[in-house]
Amino acid sequence: MRVVIVGAGLGGLSAACHLVGRGHEVVVLERDDAPGGRAGVIEAQGFRIDTGPSVFTMPDVLRGVFAAAGADLEDHVRLQPVDPMYRACFADGSELHMRHGRGAMEDEIRHVCGSADAAAFGRFAEWLERLYALEMPHFIDRNYDSPLDLARTPNALWKLVRLGALRRLAPTVASYFEDPRLRQVFSFQSLYAGLSPFEALAVYCVITYMDSVEGVFFPEGGIHSIAEGLAAAAAKVGVEVSLGTPVERILRAADGSVTGVRTEAGEELGADAVVCNADPAMTYRHLLGLPLPRVLRRGRYSPSCVVWVAGTRGAMPQGANHHNIHFGGDWRGSFDALLRDGIRMPDPSILVSSPTVTDAALAPSGGAVLYALEPVPNVDGKIDWDTTGPRARDELLARLGTLGYPVDDIAVDQFSDPITWETLGYERGTPFSLAHRFFQSGPFRTKNVDPRVPGLVLVGMGTVPGVGIPMVLISGHLAAERVDALARR
Repeated sequence: MRVVIVGAGLGGLSAACHLVGRGHEVVVLERDDAPGGRAGVIEAQGFRIDTGPSVFTMPDVLRGVFAAAGADLEDHVRLQPVDPMYRACFADGSELHMRHGRGAMEDEIRHVCGSADAAAFGRFAEWLERLYALEMPHFIDRNYDSPLDLARTPNALWKLVRLGALRRLAPTVASYFEDPRLRQVFSFQSLYAGLSPFEALAVYCVITYMDSVEGVFFPEGGIHSIAEGLAAAAAKVGVEVSLGTPVERILRAADGSVTGVRTEAGEELGADAVVCNADPAMTYRHLLGLPLPRVLRRGRYSPSCVVWVAGTRGAMPQGANHHNIHFGGDWRGSFDALLRDGIRMPDPSILVSSPTVTDAALAPSGGAVLYALEPVPNVDGKIDWDTTGPRARDELLARLGTLGYPVDDIAVDQFSDPITWETLGYERGTPFSLAHRFFQSGPFRTKNVDPRVPGLVLVGMGTVPGVGIPMVLISGHLAAERVDALARR
């Protein structure tokens, strides 16, 4: 089949690798002048700065994408472990380093929190491994046609219940650890899914498994180099990647089935199937001209974030690592403000990444790359971002300065807030799409196919399985399976 992929984000590139490996003719059209989508990059004044995701986990998933195109990961992307994976800084001034390897992590917990919690970590890690081994094949790496599909694996569903995966996440983590600091570092990951740990189900501890057990890695050249590597691997085996080619419309026949796409330059490309890596709401509203599916129209969207990325000059604070989480003082109250009240966290927790700690070549001598993220409400919240955005930037930089990060000599920088994300085409001004509530996950999430549009397949974080680099890469595999099913008809 001839397949046109709209968007060279990580999901679209994953789909391209899987599709070309299955014998399909593949063309990728990307509106920007470089592949990557959200995993973009700024290159200026000797700095190379990732503008999208900053944390990378589950390298075996990426290895599988390269293998699908007949390529080796190591020939395109050079990875190294980030250790410590995170430096967790708490409001009381204490610190905990999240270490690679179970033994190293147990030693760190024993040193900071005591022997009882160190022993508990071993039990917690074993539980996370069982959870992941059950979820990945049965609930994550699979396509759904309806909620009834869950009944096809009743044993797996029953085992999930027995594992306690449908309990609340926060009390589940608390059942292992006495120290409140450990409860924070092993539950904050629920925010990646757009949820408070106090409302999320324990099933989302699978995200904790991905970084706390499998570990955090960093590709030489930054996260954007993953997109560059995938694009190169796909092109080497025949995928046509056309950059600077925005798509204006997905074309359809009288019966609603796709026939190809039309670019903004007016060129029409025929296709037997179209895989679309754009935000799903944007796809329906602008590329198809169709009403949004109910879950996109009425669902609850994840919180957004303000992100400041920069190339700066100056010394990093003592003890700073690649990834640094600075927790605020009111843990539960912060989530209530963000998710219930729709306002900024009064004492926000922030992520500060400095990839030059791992890869000094990302900056000129004496320079550092900084990436700072604060979770904030999306545009459905109670904030006027036209006026709050500039103030949020100033407050974030002031916080960074107080923490000792070099913010006084900025060579190049970029600030993004919910209005920025909305302008880029992300529904409700959040780059994290729908929150992973139970009825917005798995078979209840935006499906990657729509009976109204035969031949269209969605890919990326807005569809199954969801948010995060590993999930987006898996979405490419699921999209390829949908195209194969079309080819068999």
